[in-house]
Order: sequence, then structure tokens, then C-alpha cells
Amino acid sequence: MTVVEPRLSLERRLLREFPILVACDEVGRGALAGPVAVGAVAIDAGDARRRVPAGLRDSKLVRPAHRVAVARRAGDWVRASAVGWASAAEIDEIGIMRAMSLATSRALADLRAHGTAVDDAVVLLDGNYDYVSLTPGSAARVRTQVKADRDCASAAAASVIAKVARDTLMVTMHEDAPVYGWDENKGYASAAHRAALRAHGASVHHRRSWSLGDGPTLF
Repeated sequence: MTVVEPRLSLERRLLREFPILVACDEVGRGALAGPVAVGAVAIDAGDARRRVPAGLRDSKLVRPAHRVAVARRAGDWVRASAVGWASAAEIDEIGIMRAMSLATSRALADLRAHGTAVDDAVVLLDGNYDYVSLTPGSAARVRTQVKADRDCASAAAASVIAKVARDTLMVTMHEDAPVYGWDENKGYASAAHRAALRAHGASVHHRRSWSLGDGPTLF
């Protein structure tokens, strides 16, 4: 399979119109347990002229053993980065799409609090659906792009930063509930995770609104 090298073509075009670009990508949307995370990275026109960090890809295309190093290089390359979260309880309460919007708003608020001019930015969002604007009061200017995490270096950076952050959290959560094997499956629907759910039931970190038995995983 040919691996696509992420580029900065779209970012450079958008940065002709906006002083800042914030790329966002979610991680954990389809998990049975744990939060959904949204990575957000900010770049400007100067950053978009720099060389893309070595090995940067959509997190799904980076080998697990390499992700931490790639995420570190991505974090050093961008102007600023943040990860926003929405808990399993919030996902159950408001649904996954609004939870992703909530997590994005928290990531953007973190960037804003640390000096990024988020209100002047265009938000580049992986996918074809603007879930960012589901949060009441959102005034973000959103550009959706299918496969942005694969094709756009900024979105790939957001993806791998969020993936490493969420995986690290799930390993920590594993220490409190080792029967589910979150150090290995990170909350996704592996056979061992399903078997542990049948044997022990759901924990407080599971998404109770999900299909937690032997049914297909949502998304």
C-alpha cells in the first residue's frame, strides 16, 4: 500500500486569507470506554513554509512504537497545540457528535488561554461534517476536508498529538480497571474487552449508551 505523504498545500491557500489556521482531529470516537479527545494545532504562514516533521502521518498510519517521537516532533513544529476532552458520561448525556464539539471547544479555549488568536483563525476539520459549530455560541470559521488527517500536515499533527495523549490516559486508567485490558485495546472493542464486559459488566468509564455486548461497534 502506498503511504500518502501529508503536505501543506491547503494550509498555505487558507493562510492567504487568514492569519492563523487551527487544524483539529478527533481520537476515540468509536471506543467503548474512555473519553473522546480532539487535538488542535495552530500554525501561521511562516510555519507552513517549514519542512514537515519526519515521519508525520495520520496517527493510524504511524506505528505505535514511533507515535510518541512523532508527536513530540509535531508539537515542536507547530506554533501551539492542545487536546480537548469529553468524558464517557458526557458522551452518554449529549451524544458523540456534540461531545466531539465540546471537546473541540475545550481545545480551542486552551489555545486561546495560551495566546493563540483563535477568534481570527480558520479551523481546518478532518471529515465532511462541521461538528465544531454544534456548541452553542461557537463562532469558528470552519473548513471541512475529507482525509485531512491523511493529506494535510497540520491535521496529521493534531491527530498524532491527540492519539498519544488519549493512549497515555487509557494506560493510566488501566491501572484502576485492569480486567478490561485498556493498556492494549485503549478502550476499543477488542475480543478481550468484550469478554471482560460480559464477565464483569461495565465500569464508570464505559459509554453506557454504546453497544457494549456482542453487537457491532458504533462508528
